[in-house]
Amino acid sequence: MDMKKCSNAEIITVDVHAARNLLNSGYLYLDVRTEEEFQKGHVENAINIPYMFSTPNGRVKNQNFMDQVLSTHAREDLLLVGCQSGVRSVYATTDLLDAGFKHAYNMGGGYIEWVKSSFEAKKPTTLNPPSIPEEHPIKKLNMNPPPMVPNESIGQSSLTLKI
Repeated sequence: MDMKKCSNAEIITVDVHAARNLLNSGYLYLDVRTEEEFQKGHVENAINIPYMFSTPNGRVKNQNFMDQVLSTHAREDLLLVGCQSGVRSVYATTDLLDAGFKHAYNMGGGYIEWVKSSFEAKKPTTLNPPSIPEEHPIKKLNMNPPPMVPNESIGQSSLTLKI
């Protein structure tokens, strides 16, 4: 456990093993990564409220972060805050503690360390393969195999490929 003083808050950072124990004891996981990062995979039952947004000019702070957190969590809730590598979550945890959240811990190493430790993660369940336009040459190939017919000379249970 690592403690840092930022602002008026004392941030407690826990490693992913301690984080998993906290989650198993009733802590809620607040994922502060972008929606795009979250959609690629996340800790099971995580709630995603981005601390920052990606823009063409870089990342900018989500000005509604605290309002969004307060709409889903009470200041007394047990929160474990995580991001991709453990940096944004330090800032988010600082803001939460400064806003009066009493039980907010930072997960050091973030989602990267969580996955490296082979802990359970929710991955996307559907893949959207790219569609192939009808005029593409591959669409003109006959992808259906030729029919199979019984081969009388070998026996009724055999099939021969008829080309």
